[in-house]
Amino acid sequence: MDLKNSQLEVDKWIKNHGVRYFNELTNMAQLTEEVGEVARIIARRYGEQSEKESDKNKDLGEELADVVFVVLCLANQTGVDLQAAFDKKLDLKTNRDHDRHHNNEKLK
Repeated sequence: MDLKNSQLEVDKWIKNHGVRYFNELTNMAQLTEEVGEVARIIARRYGEQSEKESDKNKDLGEELADVVFVVLCLANQTGVDLQAAFDKKLDLKTNRDHDRHHNNEKLK
């Protein structure tokens, strides 16, 4: 996934269809709501809670995409280059966690 171009696409969509960005606090609340929808599907479909009939048609991919969209909005409006931040985080995790996970008996 090319985050830089995804940020540009979201910005273009906001300008052409969304009028303007919601403020950061509204988008944070929206992100929380979207993550909650993902959690509901995961808990019921893959966890131990029973899935309500009304939830069986919910699309996990669509809900995850909603989360990504709002994250991209927040990155845009706060000036975060998400591609650079993600690349830096992946390098950090690669260097820090490679041996840790290979040596974790719980993962074998």
